[in-house]
Amino acid sequence: MELSPSAHVDSFCRDRLPPFEQWPDLLFELPEVHYPDRLNCGTALLDDVIAAFGPDRRCLVTPQQSWTYGDLLHRAQQVAQVLTEDLGLVPGNRVLLRGPNNPWLVACWFGVLRAGGVVVTTMPLLRAHELTTLAEISLPTVAICDHRFLDELNAAAVPGLSVVAYGGEGDDDLTARCAAKPGVFAPVDTAADDVALVAFTSGTTGRPKATMHFHRDVLANADTFSRHIIKPEPDDLFTGTPPLGFTFGLGGLVVFPLRVGAATLLTERATPDELADLVADFGVTVLFTAPTAYRAILAAGLAPRLTSLRRCISAGEALPAAVWDAFHAATGVRIIDGIGATEMLHVFISAADDDIRPGATGLAVPGYTAEVLAPDGGRAPDGEPGLLAVKGPTGCRYLDDARQLTYVKDGWNITGDTYIRDADGYFWYQARSDDMIISSGYNIAGPEVEQALLAHPDVVECGVAGAPDAARGTIVMAFVVLREGVERDEATVKALQDFVKATVAPYKYPRAVEFVDALPRTSNGKLLRAELHAWAAKSP
Repeated sequence: MELSPSAHVDSFCRDRLPPFEQWPDLLFELPEVHYPDRLNCGTALLDDVIAAFGPDRRCLVTPQQSWTYGDLLHRAQQVAQVLTEDLGLVPGNRVLLRGPNNPWLVACWFGVLRAGGVVVTTMPLLRAHELTTLAEISLPTVAICDHRFLDELNAAAVPGLSVVAYGGEGDDDLTARCAAKPGVFAPVDTAADDVALVAFTSGTTGRPKATMHFHRDVLANADTFSRHIIKPEPDDLFTGTPPLGFTFGLGGLVVFPLRVGAATLLTERATPDELADLVADFGVTVLFTAPTAYRAILAAGLAPRLTSLRRCISAGEALPAAVWDAFHAATGVRIIDGIGATEMLHVFISAADDDIRPGATGLAVPGYTAEVLAPDGGRAPDGEPGLLAVKGPTGCRYLDDARQLTYVKDGWNITGDTYIRDADGYFWYQARSDDMIISSGYNIAGPEVEQALLAHPDVVECGVAGAPDAARGTIVMAFVVLREGVERDEATVKALQDFVKATVAPYKYPRAVEFVDALPRTSNGKLLRAELHAWAAKSP
């Protein structure tokens, strides 16, 4: 295997790609995933659309404003000018983005790509020590941050990092700097296999893994899952709740709509009630969110607000058949379920329309192939559980991480999910195969929550597992051994929860806490996680 000549002056990412022999097999069977050797996905999603539809086409919408494709291109070019002219960015430098879903975050994403930089996507709720870890791994030179989310980034005190705020006041704000630029910037002629994006995924150790995706990968997910399953149309209006820091949100709210010239309604935060109102008020046609939100919309009696929808997509956790059935009965819309992974960039198993079987995740998306593997590495018989393995035009490339050898085996991407494949090729989710807790679409590493709890002076030891929950699918449950003399009461529960919220991203906190005398351990002191999971499964 040989890579194209890189446009990156800073070769950090290419130098840290896994050795070719550790890459998964890549499949380019569909003609639409054959891309030219020189490719900038940012220009493909903006300049090419403008060439086809003109600059005045609606692109980014919020409850307060609307940007055309021309507006977005102009601001992206201004961002690229600020990065290169004011901040000294060279192609290949990493730029950390931090903020909620709004048009300026999207403009920054495109500006970085146009300048030949590598986008480091992050969740806006991450705390200082989490940001420090991400920066230690990806070594960004610049961070662009919504002015309301600066405190934790500043507290991280990343050496050598230039931090620029946007959306605030003052001459140093990115918006003011951009206003002083003419907005003319020729895109860097990147290679299709230059790294465009570094996305982080949590592992069971709590140490995040950085996944590297090429410019061609960004388009490949739009040209497989989106094109063949969602089937977007240029007049569609997308919206949803996943943050752009998630690859699920980046694809569903930016890449997929813009690939076909559609528009997207961005909301920084929306309850299920507010989400239903946005759909009704703006005539949204394509919705991305988690099963929890679909369930909550139904429970609130808001289905009549969803008459404009023609496509609903669910991912992040298994979609219960009961929720699918109830939603279809109330709206006539068949929710498209799917499983994706940050390592793969987006969804690779799904189904739509008459191909949907409620309760099943679906079929391998065109362009991908999947199998269920037995413990010996061979294909498990249909109807028997095993590890899900997948191949396609995208695949896992960890940034300088030995766990590449765990995720990729014999050319397959091993997702860490246990599945059953039926005789018709449908895949049925069984469980996570590791200690990842998926709650309301958020991936939460149990050991990371344990580490946060153990930092509290009243906690002697603890174990975390996922417990079933009617509203969220699964919640984080902590089993805690307290220091002698500390009361086992609700005040202590709240104190521990607040402590975790202040230590890691708030959505990771344990929603259930049970005080125990001791944790289940082996004779050599290893925590018996299977028994811990059994405790959580029996929780009321």
